Amino acid sequence: MARAMRTTRQDMIAASHELARRGWVANHDGNISVRLAEGRYLATPTATAKADVSDRNLIEVDATGKRIAGTARPFSEIALHLAAYRARPDVGAVVHAHPPYATALACSGASLLAAPFMPEAVVSIGATIPTLPFAAPGPEATSLIERAAGDVDAVLCANHGVFAWGANLEQARLRLELVEHLARIATLAVATGGVRPLPDDVVAALLAKRAKSGLGAAADKAGGPKTVIACAPAPHADVRVASPADSKRAQLSAAIREELIAVLRESEQ
Repeated sequence: MARAMRTTRQDMIAASHELARRGWVANHDGNISVRLAEGRYLATPTATAKADVSDRNLIEVDATGKRIAGTARPFSEIALHLAAYRARPDVGAVVHAHPPYATALACSGASLLAAPFMPEAVVSIGATIPTLPFAAPGPEATSLIERAAGDVDAVLCANHGVFAWGANLEQARLRLELVEHLARIATLAVATGGVRPLPDDVVAALLAKRAKSGLGAAADKAGGPKTVIACAPAPHADVRVASPADSKRAQLSAAIREELIAVLRESEQ
C-alpha cells in the first residue's frame, strides 16, 4: 500500500512537471487530482506553479474538498474534479490545463471538436468533445461538469480551458494530450476548408469497438466490460518502450490500431 502511494505521488509530480514543460499551463494554472480510496483524493496545491509541485506540497482532500493531509491549500476548482468523480465511479484521475490550441477554441466558441474526424480519436476519447458554457467556479460550473462527465471523457470550458478524466492518471493525461492534438489539427485544417466529419456508420462501428474495449462511459452504456485500459497515445506522442508498463501500452495501442483498420475495411465493403 505504501509503495503504491509513493508511485501515485511520483506520477502526480511527473504529470504536473510535464504540463509546465509542454507549455500547457502558466503561472499557477491547472490542477490534477487522483482518487485514492472512497472519499479520499490526492491533489496538487493551489498557488503553486506546476513545475514546483513536489512531494512536500501535495495534499489530500475528502469528498467535500476539505484538506485532510498536507499543509498547502486546496485549489479553488477542486469541486469541479469532485463532480467528475461523483458522475463516474470508473474515473480515477482528473487533469485540468490550458493547452493553447484547445483553449483557443474554448475561448473563441468554435465547435471544431464537436463532431469526430479521426478514427483513432473516436476509440480513445469518444465521438465528441463538447464546449461547456462559461461559468465561474461554483455550483453552476460544478453542475455543468457533473452532467457532462456522464457522457464524455473530456470537455472544453468556454473562456477557461480543458478538463479530461480517465481510469488513472496516465489515461487522463493522454486524453488531455489528444484533445490538444485534435484542436491543433482542426485549427490548421480551417485554412484548407476545415475538417470533414467521419461517416455516421464508421463512427457507430468505432464506438462499438470502444465499448468492447472498456474505454470510458460508452462501455457502461453499452454493457461492455468494466476493465478499463489506457487509451492509445496521440499520434505525436513520444513512445519509449523502456519498462513493462510501456510495453503493455504499446501492445494496447497496436490492438486498437488493428481494430480501427478492421472497422475501416468493413465500412468500405
